[in-house]
Amino acid sequence: MLRYLTVPVTAFQQNCSIVWCDSTMDAAIIDPGGDIEVLKAEVARLGVKLVALWITHAHIDHAGGTGQLARELGLPIIGPHPGDQFWIDGLPQQSQMFGFPPAEHFTPTRWLADGDTVTLGECTLDVRHCPGHTPGHVVFHSVEAKRCFVGDVLFAGSIGRTDFPQGNHAALIASITERLWPMGDDTVFIPGHGPESTFGRERRTNPYVGNT
Repeated sequence: MLRYLTVPVTAFQQNCSIVWCDSTMDAAIIDPGGDIEVLKAEVARLGVKLVALWITHAHIDHAGGTGQLARELGLPIIGPHPGDQFWIDGLPQQSQMFGFPPAEHFTPTRWLADGDTVTLGECTLDVRHCPGHTPGHVVFHSVEAKRCFVGDVLFAGSIGRTDFPQGNHAALIASITERLWPMGDDTVFIPGHGPESTFGRERRTNPYVGNT
């Protein structure tokens, strides 16, 4: 079964998640935006074996630590979708703009597309391309665990911003209603910021996408 620990990182309190298979203890970090030493310490404390970095999208608070962590530990970088290439290229500028430690440019080991899967030990997660917040945003869905790591697509009571370069509000709403809602009302999602919620709760109460 898939297990996870969410570790808020950076001044933006981004929900970085350490996910692992409880049979093999193989682990990945979803969105290592920064605070690399904190993440390394949590991996060591959990006793898991880090085998990959998974990226939902390439904004600085989600991807800023990726290049350094991959280089130091020899890890493959999985994701995001190629639509975020320009955000990856701009990571050094993003780090300067927002006062983050210098971010290293990186090239994903594997780009992701809608319908792909990623694996950790005996656990398989489905990849859905959910553009809108960024054009290359992806989410990771564990059907077995009824969990979805959604980055900045959806939040408890809110949705992702679309006023950044190549953001698209209509595309974001379509991503939520056409790709997230079918995962089931009882699926718990782990957003990029703030508390967890369920898709069902957001369908009923979220003022931006409620009753859709």
